Parts: sequence; structure tokens; C-alpha cells
Amino acid sequence: MKRRKKSENRLSVAEAARLLGASQQYIRIGMQRKELEFGSRVRMSSRWTYVITKQKFEEVTGIKVTELKEEMKDEESELRGATE
Repeated sequence: MKRRKKSENRLSVAEAARLLGASQQYIRIGMQRKELEFGSRVRMSSRWTYVITKQKFEEVTGIKVTELKEEMKDEESELRGATE
């Protein structure tokens, strides 16, 4: 399956999960049940599609995406350096 390049204004389910310290499944189920309202979800046949915008995620959770993503990049760089 071919994937389109993600918009700079969006978060993936994996990124949202990591920022919240939750599992990807938690994000998916929470969005399907309308308990997590920082994005939209659409059921396409048997599959769900999720759109999470950074602005809405920040508004709902109070977590500043840009700052945390930079911190996570730094941590990943440190981990890679430790294993090399």
C-alpha cells in the first residue's frame, strides 16, 4: 500500500500515543468511541482512517507538540549514540 506524505500540521497515531504516554490502540479506540476529541476518524469499509492535527491535539491535551517532539528527537539521538 502506498502512503502519502504526511502534512506538517498532522500527527500520526503513533506520535500522539508517544506524546500521551499511551498505546496506539488506546488512541485508536478512544477516537473511535469519541472519547479522545483531538482529531477525526472515518470508517472506510472495514478500516478506520485517523486525522490528528497538531493544533487540536495541543488545544485538547495542553501538550505542546513542537517542544516535546524536539525533546524526543534529542533523546533518540542520545540513544543511537549510546548504541553505536
